[in-house]
Amino acid sequence: MKRRVASTNGEETVRVGGAFAMPAVIRRLGADPAELLAEAGLDLKLFDDPDNVISYAARSHLIRLCVERTGCDHFGLLIGQQGGLSSLGLVGYLAQHSSDVGTALRNLVRFMHLHTRSAVLTLREERNVAFFGYAAYSAEAEAADQIADGAMATAFNIMHQLCGVNWKPNEVLLAHRRPADSGPFRRFFRAPLRFDAGENALAFSAKLLDQPVSAADPELHRLLQKQIDGLAASHKSDFPEQVRRVLRTSVQIGHLKADQVAALFSMHSRTLNRRLMDFGTHFQKLVDEARYEVARQMLESSAIGVSEIAAALGYADASAFTRAFRRWSGTTPALWRAQRNAG
Repeated sequence: MKRRVASTNGEETVRVGGAFAMPAVIRRLGADPAELLAEAGLDLKLFDDPDNVISYAARSHLIRLCVERTGCDHFGLLIGQQGGLSSLGLVGYLAQHSSDVGTALRNLVRFMHLHTRSAVLTLREERNVAFFGYAAYSAEAEAADQIADGAMATAFNIMHQLCGVNWKPNEVLLAHRRPADSGPFRRFFRAPLRFDAGENALAFSAKLLDQPVSAADPELHRLLQKQIDGLAASHKSDFPEQVRRVLRTSVQIGHLKADQVAALFSMHSRTLNRRLMDFGTHFQKLVDEARYEVARQMLESSAIGVSEIAAALGYADASAFTRAFRRWSGTTPALWRAQRNAG
């Protein structure tokens, strides 16, 4: 089957993958998927194949329309509930056949850019607690909260696949405000929920990272790794974008030093800076871009105070953050938030 592409002018794209069940969910909610997709300027046949590609902007717009037309405020959560490792294509299958849970999740984090160029997965440990999370690359996309909810539902399913159906997180962190009805979230996750958390993540015991994946096939993993490495090699010319995605994650966990980021690419910080200069940019410029992206997302989708956002982004105080934000946007964080809320 010829792959369909719904994107224009080099926009960030994503495989249909986890949204493959969207027409069925729309129909279950009482709407006509063909009519709704047509309103969004999309063809229903786009969802015939999970390997078809859609632009992140087009998918975001479609999800917003779905929320409005169906009246379902947890539409993104419903879509994410249909996702899992298989919805991530080759990257998901590599994780499925990794030797242990930690290796599986690190493979997802490392190679997620081969599935989508619009978001990053994260994995970190803090005081014997592991956090498996998601961060959108574009902070101002339509329905960003809905997409994050869907991503966390899919992450929950992935953990079930790797750890067994009895697995439960210690806590589910969601970066957006508490919805008017949190019942659908409680019923699906069956775990404590924390809204306005500053990040989207599942928290669980770090000991679980060493647990073997029972269904793993070492030979199949070797073959999948070979294919993945070939695909990754074809993305070497996209180095600044890869660094941007890493920084989008690093902003939230406080790892913003050049040597920390360079280590993730197995290189010295001088090599990192030299390679970025070859592309006409530099490390601090990308750090500022990442901070601005995260700041806008936190201001718009959460009720977190400016001082707390400043601390989360690594600023000494709110005034330093305000000066930086005014330099980026021409206004203060408080005024920017007020204008977005009014809009």
